[in-house]
Amino acid sequence: MTLRAIVFDFDGVISNSEPLHLAAYQRVLAAERVALTERDYYARYLGFDDAGAFAAIGADNDRAWTPQHIAALVARKAIEFEALERDTSVLFPGAADAVRRAARALPIAIASGARGEEIRRVLAREHLDACFTAIVAAEDTPRSKPAPDPYLHAVSRLAAAMGEPLAPADCVAIEDSRWGLESARAAGLRTIAVTNTYERSALDGDADLVIPSLAAMDLDVIAALCRES
Repeated sequence: MTLRAIVFDFDGVISNSEPLHLAAYQRVLAAERVALTERDYYARYLGFDDAGAFAAIGADNDRAWTPQHIAALVARKAIEFEALERDTSVLFPGAADAVRRAARALPIAIASGARGEEIRRVLAREHLDACFTAIVAAEDTPRSKPAPDPYLHAVSRLAAAMGEPLAPADCVAIEDSRWGLESARAAGLRTIAVTNTYERSALDGDADLVIPSLAAMDLDVIAALCRES
């Protein structure tokens, strides 16, 4: 196989926004008299999109939240998150340069559980929006990670933009969590993990390659992953 595209996760890979997401969840949940610890967030809920996270948190705390109430919580969390993130660069060091290097070499996409509005706002502020051929956000697929849907949809959108078939095996996913790696592998992509969010020991078994961050991304090494498949 030949490397023809790279699909990035967003939060925890490009954007150092997981601490802000945690804070936004905590603010919303405080009004519901539900406590969310940092440990529980990273251990249990980080892999969900917002609706999935609130549903899981509610179930774990014996709250019978209706879909309508969960939608309201998601909307409140979006407001809190924007307030925390506004006018602040949330990119990891070296992430912008890595994205631009990748975009000059081949088509790139995002497959994320974040809301599209949040992703596009950050990319526009950092002048990276033109780099991406496709963006798949939480609202674009019926199932979120660890289901393969986000990555399958990203590959499909890339193929449509390229005007030719594109096999998942010709794409590499860059992720920061076991949920994201599971999603990408189930979709048929090769996988790279960055240790921005979890230690190497938590990612080694699920990734074809583990690197410290996007700053360490080597396109020749990534291409070799596809040739080995």
